[in-house]
Formats: sequence, structure tokens, C-alpha cells
Amino acid sequence: MKSSFTQIAAAPLLGAVLFAGPAAAQTTLTAANGMKINVEPVASFDEPWAMTFLPDGSMLVTEKAGTFMHVSADGSEKTPVSGVPAVAYGGQGGLGDVVLHPDFAENSLVYLSFAEEGEGGQGAAVARGRLVTEGERPVLEDLEVIWRQQPKVSGQGHYSHRIAFGPDGMMFITSGDRQKKTPAQDMDTNLGKIVRLHDDGTVPSDNPFQGEGEIARQFWTVGNRNMLGIDFTADGQLWAHEMGPRGGDELNRIEAGDNYGWPVVSNGINYSGTPIPDHDTRPEFNAPEASWTPVISPAGFVIYDGEMFQEWQGDGFIGGLSSKALIHVALDGDSASEIERFDMGQRIREVEQGPNGALWLLEDGNGGRLLKLTPADAAG
Repeated sequence: MKSSFTQIAAAPLLGAVLFAGPAAAQTTLTAANGMKINVEPVASFDEPWAMTFLPDGSMLVTEKAGTFMHVSADGSEKTPVSGVPAVAYGGQGGLGDVVLHPDFAENSLVYLSFAEEGEGGQGAAVARGRLVTEGERPVLEDLEVIWRQQPKVSGQGHYSHRIAFGPDGMMFITSGDRQKKTPAQDMDTNLGKIVRLHDDGTVPSDNPFQGEGEIARQFWTVGNRNMLGIDFTADGQLWAHEMGPRGGDELNRIEAGDNYGWPVVSNGINYSGTPIPDHDTRPEFNAPEASWTPVISPAGFVIYDGEMFQEWQGDGFIGGLSSKALIHVALDGDSASEIERFDMGQRIREVEQGPNGALWLLEDGNGGRLLKLTPADAAG
């Protein structure tokens, strides 16, 4: 018997793996304003990549090798979801982002990004399916791929494939340059772009590059490198961060139709050591609102709008991989700046806001922990 997943998600599922919790004890961070923050480990995973919250407070978590988990709100039960697409696992490739349709409570639609094999190599794809239960086990049914990177190319890097829905219900996808650089400026490939689509993958007629060719009709921006975080402010402004080469990680205020300059300009240099002109040498390109050298290696991004940390409303939080940090940034109109950096001691892959306003982090790699951040003086 099939039923809506939301009808029984609060109940334990058959086949759930009971989880005793990580051995590490709760720790405390101190914010720049003196606030104490509890960091509570609640579960661990094998190469977790992304998470999102269901209406009942439980979670969906992706693991890069291809496992898709339903996780109870307290982390004590983890149940694999079946019906997940085959993924091209290796390097930076595998199962990626997970987001819910804005009307998930009515339609049960879930969106997954992943790397897939195909003619010419690999590329990112986005699929959607309905999350239902069969015999009290979670299943993705009617799964269909609704977007692909074009073309597929060699290598296992810079897929990006983060997904966010805007206030108008449009879907935005970050499409990395796949470490090929020049496609980010080409209008006949969707590599190195931010893409804007309807929720079924069809192309809106009001995207900014309508006259630049069929594939360019997808584009919202061009000239992007590797974007592993994207989110909207409460008033609907889109922001995305972008990994630079050697130096020059970026946080960008995203504007329709703009060119963000990669690989023509960057505030970093090539891995070979050869220079790249800085953003300030080419004013026709949209320069970053914040830039980091040395790099933070940004991954995961949320713009906070909860009640638990009221003083942080409207601020951004970025996971740091090489920096092993949670980076707190102020977003103020057209400007952005780092406020503080929390040393987490581990690579941080994902940052999300929970239903009650807690911040949740996923550590990167094997044994990566799920961490819950709450004010030390908050009950529960």
C-alpha cells in the first residue's frame, strides 16, 4: 500500500537503523557578541553532502556514494530511501543536493542533483520524484530527470549542482564549469552558469538570454566557476558563493543577466601559478561583494531568518571545507562582509536552518557528523 510520506513520517519506519549517536560530547562555541552556542552531535554519515527538513522536523540526507537517508528529528533512526538514481561516484561526483518542492505538503515532490555518466564523460543532472511509503518504507517514485549539464565532459570536478527555489516558485540550479574554465563564457553550453527553470524543468520565457540560442534560454547568469551554496534573503534577493582557484573565493549578489567574469577575471591566480587579471581591471563584469584570499573553500549556505538566533536574522552562514569553519557574514543591501569565523575542527560540507531556528551542519567525509547549533541558554 502506498501513502503520502508526510502522513506517517513521524512514526518509526520498518527497516530503520537505530543509531546510538557519535561518541563526541557536546561542545560550546563563543560568538563575537559573547553569546555561547551549544554544538550537539546527533548522527554520523558516510560522505554526507546535503540535507533538508521535512514538515515534521525529520530530515533527508544525501551521501555522495548514492545513499539517500530519511533521518528522524533526533538523529536516532536512519532509513535508506529507495528509488534513487544511479550516480557517477568519484572525485567530486556523486549524489548531491536535496530540496523539497515549495508545495511539498500537497505534492510530496523532492528534487535531487547528482553526477551521471553519459556520452563524452560525466555531468550533473537534476531529477524529481514523489516521496511516498510502500509498506512503511520511504520510496522515491515516478523519478524523472528534468535538467542536465550539456555537454558531458571528462573529469570529476566542479559539478556545483546546488538547487534553490525562489519566492516565485522558480527553480535555480548552480552549474559548475567542470574545471574546463572557458565554457563559463560560452553561450552554447550550460557549464559555468546559474540556471533558472520552472519546477518541471521547462524554461521560462522571461529569462534574460532569450536571444542567445536555445540552451542560453536557461541561463540566469554566466561567467561562474564552482558554486556550492545558493540561497534567497527574506525579501527575495538571491546570493551565491563560488570557489576561486588559488585565492579569490567569492560571495556574489546575483543579478539576472550579469556576467561574473570567470575565467577572464578572478581575485585569485591559476593553480599553475600564472596570474589572472583582478576583478577591478574589468568593470564590465559583476565583482564579488566579498572575496577571500587565503580561501575558505565555501560549501553549503543558508541565509538565516529564524527566531532562535534573532540577532542573526538576515545574515549568511557558509560552511568552510579547507578552512574547517563556519563563516558568519553580514548581508547589507549591496554589500557583504565576514563578521566572524567559528573554528569547527572539521571540514564543513553543508549548512541548513531547522524548523525551530537551530542551525544544522554536516561535516565532510567518512564519519561526517550531523551537528545541531543552539544558544546555550535555550531550553531543548
